Amino acid sequence: MGEKGIRVLVGGVFDILHVGHVHFLKQAKELGDELVVIVAHDETVRKLKRRDPVNTAEDRAELLRAIRYVDEVYIGSPGRIDLELVKRIDPDVIAIGPDQNFNCERLKEELREHGMNVEVIRIPYPYKSDRAKTSKIIERIIEEFCE
Repeated sequence: MGEKGIRVLVGGVFDILHVGHVHFLKQAKELGDELVVIVAHDETVRKLKRRDPVNTAEDRAELLRAIRYVDEVYIGSPGRIDLELVKRIDPDVIAIGPDQNFNCERLKEELREHGMNVEVIRIPYPYKSDRAKTSKIIERIIEEFCE
């Protein structure tokens, strides 16, 4: 190809893969030529979700690599955003999931302050949150199979 294509970056926990994740990854991939995923470190999951991840970061990364829309997967460092990793990936676009707690303009400004000129786009939510949300899936499993 010779020319650098548009690199899209997404990040997330992706603990129990579900249809919402697949549609999010598909929509993110449609924004460019290459889709890179940063999967949350296990410690980050514990901090953000206040629970242990169901699957380890390594297992979540392996599952994501198997999805046809995904070109590369990295495991993030413990904490919120690994800006050094984002710099190394050098994305043109960062796609934010519909339920991710980020202000797109604030994130874009923070990236700019660190020398990165990146477009930040929020992906719309195609499903009801009770159908495509890991916490709701866990609740349904507990209700259905553990009582």
